[in-house]
Amino acid sequence: MTVTGTTLVIGATGTTGSRTAARLIAAGRRVRAAGRSAAAFPGAEPVRFDWYEPDTHGPALAGADRVYLVPPIGDPDPAAVMLPFLDRARAAGVLRAVLLSSSAIPEGGPAVGRVHRALPDLFAQWAVLRPSWFMQNFTGTHAHADSVRADGVIRTAAGAGRVGFVDADDIAAVAVRALTDDRAPNTDLILTGPRALAHDDIAAVLTDVTGRPVVHHHLTHDALVERLAGAVPREFAVMLAGMDRAIAEGSEDRTTDTVQRLTGRPPNDFRTVAERELSAREP
Repeated sequence: MTVTGTTLVIGATGTTGSRTAARLIAAGRRVRAAGRSAAAFPGAEPVRFDWYEPDTHGPALAGADRVYLVPPIGDPDPAAVMLPFLDRARAAGVLRAVLLSSSAIPEGGPAVGRVHRALPDLFAQWAVLRPSWFMQNFTGTHAHADSVRADGVIRTAAGAGRVGFVDADDIAAVAVRALTDDRAPNTDLILTGPRALAHDDIAAVLTDVTGRPVVHHHLTHDALVERLAGAVPREFAVMLAGMDRAIAEGSEDRTTDTVQRLTGRPPNDFRTVAERELSAREP
């Protein structure tokens, strides 16, 4: 890997952005850490960035030759703000773009799928990371983690459907390779953990690791929409509940060798992540 240029990491305080920025810095890369508050990030140049404030885009892009793209959270149509930004990034001299998408959203699909479809026409060097659902959804700041801590409950409409949950650390490791390898992947990469788990399996591991009972409550699709609509726009709630229904139908019951292939090591399993992130906490 040749150390040149500056990488703009959008969402540098988020789940994958923070881990990606930290790994780039550890590898000796120059990093511009972008977020709405321009919070200090050790070893990086902080810069304020808001998808909905175009005046913040130019300063964030100045001098950057590659960018890690985390879409705006909770926006059912992120392409509306991301595509103009990407046009501006290309004009500003960005050569490589790595987009965080989802295994549940294909190229040209809804939401960030439109950005995925546009990326190869905008940049000669690119990658789209399509991770399965994050293991950190149960250990970090996600609604599932909140309900586990508060009530010992995971609520989904995924039924007994299995998911190849993936560690955010593994996503970041792949992101760094996609950003820094001499040759960009120029493809989309589906990222999973080592095995597919049902939410009942997740609850059982959390029970073992924390010593507190955790159960999975099976909701209907409509009940989940109503629950989510209290926190996010209804259109987005319908999309999220639809993803759970797809899981119940088997859409995420798969594993891939992408993490092993790009990083040279196997992906972390859920018990390892839960023990790393939860076992030291107070029950």
